[in-house]
Amino acid sequence: MGGRKRKATPRVKTQRASAKHKPMSVEKEKENPTWIYSSLFPFQNSPSHRTKRVGQLELADHHSTLLQGHRHAGAILGAEETATDPEVAARINIGFPQLKESRSAQLKARLEHLKAQRSSKELEQLARTNKLIIDLDKVQRTYVKTTGQHDLRLLADHYGIFEHLFGSAYFVPRVPLSISYEVDGDSLAPVYNGNVIKPAEAAKAPQISFDGLLDPITGQAAGQDTYWTLLATNPDAHYTNATAECLHWFIANIPNGKVGDGQVLAEYLPPFPPRGVGYQRMVFVLYKQEARLDLGSYQLADADYNNLEKRTFSTLDFYRQHQEQLTPAGLAFYQTNWDESLTHLYHDVLKSKEPVYEYDFPKPYLADQKFFPLKQPFNLYMDKHRDQKQVNKEYLERKLAKTHPFEGPEQSLRFPNAHPIRDVPSWLKTEIRKQRLGTGRVQDY
Repeated sequence: MGGRKRKATPRVKTQRASAKHKPMSVEKEKENPTWIYSSLFPFQNSPSHRTKRVGQLELADHHSTLLQGHRHAGAILGAEETATDPEVAARINIGFPQLKESRSAQLKARLEHLKAQRSSKELEQLARTNKLIIDLDKVQRTYVKTTGQHDLRLLADHYGIFEHLFGSAYFVPRVPLSISYEVDGDSLAPVYNGNVIKPAEAAKAPQISFDGLLDPITGQAAGQDTYWTLLATNPDAHYTNATAECLHWFIANIPNGKVGDGQVLAEYLPPFPPRGVGYQRMVFVLYKQEARLDLGSYQLADADYNNLEKRTFSTLDFYRQHQEQLTPAGLAFYQTNWDESLTHLYHDVLKSKEPVYEYDFPKPYLADQKFFPLKQPFNLYMDKHRDQKQVNKEYLERKLAKTHPFEGPEQSLRFPNAHPIRDVPSWLKTEIRKQRLGTGRVQDY
């Protein structure tokens, strides 16, 4: 059969990528950073988009990363983000360093100790017969000597001690501080890791002891006379200056750890957290002096003992002024809040009225009253738009009406849910059921 012949369509040969078809090199990318943006975001390759992104592309080129021959733009700094210099924001350790044995020496000592423990038949016999007694005091000494002070530094960071006293600086306590308040003659209230001590327990100056002959760097005996400074401040107690502290105790030039022989520049003032402010922090910082110092400018006169303005103090300013002669070496702190003993302290010692702080709660928002409030209890909805004092008065009168003046309130039902409630609206049925069970608002009055 004769018919039209179809024209053969010539096939186009597909060429493999040659050297001139290779992806743009990294050097080319550096010369033309716009190519990165156009290849990654082709749908925004219009001139308007390109002109808007020129400034951000320059920033993105600095934050890009290399990945399989291509660079993907990193985080772009927007107008709301600010770059921080890591050298400026980095925290500074102002304390003593610590010389430690090599890891191999520590491991060797540990293995020798384990070997000695396992080869002791006496310990094995006591352990098998449940008669082995562990010396907890020895455990505590070992803990303080090894990781206890590092844990204390982390806890102080958690409570904001370093931030509010030294700003961006911190230190690891190298000299353990033992501080305890005497309570009722025989018992003691120790200060450790931010525990709570009431003002009645901290009314008198605490007993403080530390090893003043210890070299904070080597952990060995110093071999010469040493001098120390002890400061007790409260970063939460200054009422007129939020950035300042209240100085509670200042003892300088303590020879060889003998606190009783130090130069008292400010007598001990008990903590006085007002009612309603919550917990406050009492911080003890121990400094090691290079030599005996003249700190007479900080002397507080006896007549100014209860003058809180004269007790204004800044640990950061104090350390900046004397950082060449002082190095922080010890730390202890606790928390305290208001109790009844502070009334006497305010009236008789501080010679002032006792402040009381209360939180001023905002009034609850009330929408416009509806004529038919759906899916809401009728009585509760109406009480929202009434005077709260009048509502409280009605509940109190209702409670007193069922209370005998000598025999007390009526005896509650033994099985409250067993008694049916009939012929009343649903909202009133719910109210009666709550009243019988003793739940809901009836317990507030």
